[in-house]
Amino acid sequence: MMPKRSVVNSDTAAKYHRLAHVSGDGYIDLQFEKPPPKIPYKAILLATILFVVGSTLITIGALLLAGIINAKYADRTWPLLILGALMFIPGVYHVRIAYYAYKGYDGFSYEDIPEFE
Repeated sequence: MMPKRSVVNSDTAAKYHRLAHVSGDGYIDLQFEKPPPKIPYKAILLATILFVVGSTLITIGALLLAGIINAKYADRTWPLLILGALMFIPGVYHVRIAYYAYKGYDGFSYEDIPEFE
């Protein structure tokens, strides 16, 4: 008596492809296809938040430094500028990569953005 086959669920079936009979050198084109890139939505959202908050802090710090905003607490100007720059730089870097990957420019991919999972 032969053992029965187990039922394959749809998740497993979506990951794997049945390979046709291979002749010749033993390779088929399907094994060299690259899957479509996974878009890291959480990382892009975090980069956008860093970009917006950093831009806001830099703007407020610059307005305090220029004297346009009344500097009641003038000692907080430089920390605002430094913290804004620390948030702005990685934010704008990753938003730029995400934008260029979305537009399909050569050399840019969603794989260049680190995932936080």
